[in-house]
Amino acid sequence: MSKSKARQTSRSAVSPQPHSERTSRPPKSAPPTISGKWLLGALAIALLAALLCAWGSLCLLFWQGSWQLLYHPAPAVTRTPANVNLPFESIGFATAASGEPQLRGWWIPAEPEARLTVIFLHGETGNLGDTVSALASLHESGVNVFAIDYRGYGQSHFEHPSEKRWLEDAESALRYLTGTRHIPTSSIALIGRDLGANLALEVASAHPDLAGGILEQPKESPTAAIFNDARSHLVPAHLLVRDRWDTKAAASNLLIPSLWFYLTPADTHAQPGDTGQAYQAVPARKKIVWLTTSKDEPRQFEEALKDFLDQLKKPAR
Repeated sequence: MSKSKARQTSRSAVSPQPHSERTSRPPKSAPPTISGKWLLGALAIALLAALLCAWGSLCLLFWQGSWQLLYHPAPAVTRTPANVNLPFESIGFATAASGEPQLRGWWIPAEPEARLTVIFLHGETGNLGDTVSALASLHESGVNVFAIDYRGYGQSHFEHPSEKRWLEDAESALRYLTGTRHIPTSSIALIGRDLGANLALEVASAHPDLAGGILEQPKESPTAAIFNDARSHLVPAHLLVRDRWDTKAAASNLLIPSLWFYLTPADTHAQPGDTGQAYQAVPARKKIVWLTTSKDEPRQFEEALKDFLDQLKKPAR
């Protein structure tokens, strides 16, 4: 065989086979399928997660805004004691680290020989501007008056009101009188209206060295305004709200004389058993005065208040 024929034979022996002969294509497989049970489970988990997120948002909103169900502060002070020709001094106290006073109040002095100073604690609505007439009447009883706005009210620093902050603010007022004006604690009495009366009760129960306490229409269950709201039933309200205002517990620890004012309809004859649980729990000397809605109410109030303050002014034996 010639050399050229041998080379041709060798090349044909090693030449590659056609592509179709070298590889074989795998058969096409069916696309994966998802069971309906898995889809329903995933949908249920997604819905549950959405509901939990919505409920968590509701809890957050309730936690942030529930204070507005009980506290109704007003920022604008539209009246001052000057509107009734009553001399007063505007006081800034409870200074923060920045040097800015956190609280504002009015110092309304009586005669220099006044034996008693009263801290006035207003209610949950408005601010000091709504109390001018009451402050003037109180001042006529011959006592120094120190009235304050809590944080969030009037010209005091804005923070959401709460039981804890109210207690801190009242304690700051007490420290201002004893530390700055050097007034003995035994010459200081507290007077509170509405929720301010509950505050006065809590502060007085913690300070048995105070002269006395005057409580105008304290609330038997202040937090009912929060926990009885329809929205509170959708969230764990008692875990989200820290305010408790345990009036009965505070009353049971009250060791100083107290005067309680309650309103009753003019045609109703109040009986001793009609008094609230808080008043009944007080172990110290106490007196309750029922006020009617008649035209004699202001006189009844002023007479009872003056008699009680006159007793507190008397030196201890």
